[in-house]
Amino acid sequence: MAIKQPSELMTIDKKIRILIAGFPGICKTTLGLSAPKPLLIDTDRGIDRVMAVHRKPFIQPENYGELLNDLTVENLQDFETLVFDTGGQLLKLMAEWAKKINTANGQRDGSLSQKGWGTVGREFESLMNRAYYDLNKNIVVIFHAREEKDNDVLKLRILVEGQTKDNVYQPMDLAGFIEMKNNRRVITFGNNERHFGKCCHGIQQSIVIPELNENTPNNFLTLLFSQVNENIRKETELCEKSNEEYGAVMSDITKIIDSIKDVKTVKTAAEKLKNIEHKKTSLAESQLLFKQKLAELNLKYNKETGDYNVKTQITGKSGKAEDVNDPQSA
Repeated sequence: MAIKQPSELMTIDKKIRILIAGFPGICKTTLGLSAPKPLLIDTDRGIDRVMAVHRKPFIQPENYGELLNDLTVENLQDFETLVFDTGGQLLKLMAEWAKKINTANGQRDGSLSQKGWGTVGREFESLMNRAYYDLNKNIVVIFHAREEKDNDVLKLRILVEGQTKDNVYQPMDLAGFIEMKNNRRVITFGNNERHFGKCCHGIQQSIVIPELNENTPNNFLTLLFSQVNENIRKETELCEKSNEEYGAVMSDITKIIDSIKDVKTVKTAAEKLKNIEHKKTSLAESQLLFKQKLAELNLKYNKETGDYNVKTQITGKSGKAEDVNDPQSA
């Protein structure tokens, strides 16, 4: 087992997994191809709808087995991102594959059985994990969107058959829907009253997608992925600094606690502890250590005098030992 330190995140660029959804014609594929060094897995046969200047290398697998054979380290060495367009069509290829590997995955009418949908869901997760962990690639999965009426509210959902939505969302770092707002394309991440999504690492909930022309670089996702990694580095730096400050404070607290030897030194130590500028959980920890030290030295705070006294025991009316304060004080 290779244990890593949080500081290592500052030197490693994280690969990003993102789901993009939207209605037809809103340039989802073009947005997907704005990721770093993309390979388009064109299961939807839509590369011709992308402006020629923004097209990138692509494959058009006829079936899922062919896709698996194509996704090798040797074939992908020139690419950093796999763009699956669309996720819905990819799941259909998986469905046909699932019925071939096990007849129990299909029904007489040709549709998938409940067992089959389970197989497809697990295979989708397996493919995403293979692309991310084994092949070390960014992942972009594009879905068509549809509107569903919930009472009087129109909500956006990804267009996907069967019970596979959880399998689709689960591995993603970011998930967003593209919509037109004030004649501009806007991608909205995270959950809201209109749709489900995912948002993390300080990325804005809604971002305007710049308009493209022949002279405009198509690099929206490249910049977004870079921002995610920059935010991770900043978060890690702040955390490392906080940990260092906490460690220094706890070192001071420990020295003060260790200086307590008797009633003559406890009050001085208590005053020093009051002046500590605490970090993270140091206040609660200092209070616990102080109480433990008092118990160790058989000392007790006297609220009436503001002093610390040595506890002595006498036999009470019940016959049990009871603590009392020795008149000796600090």
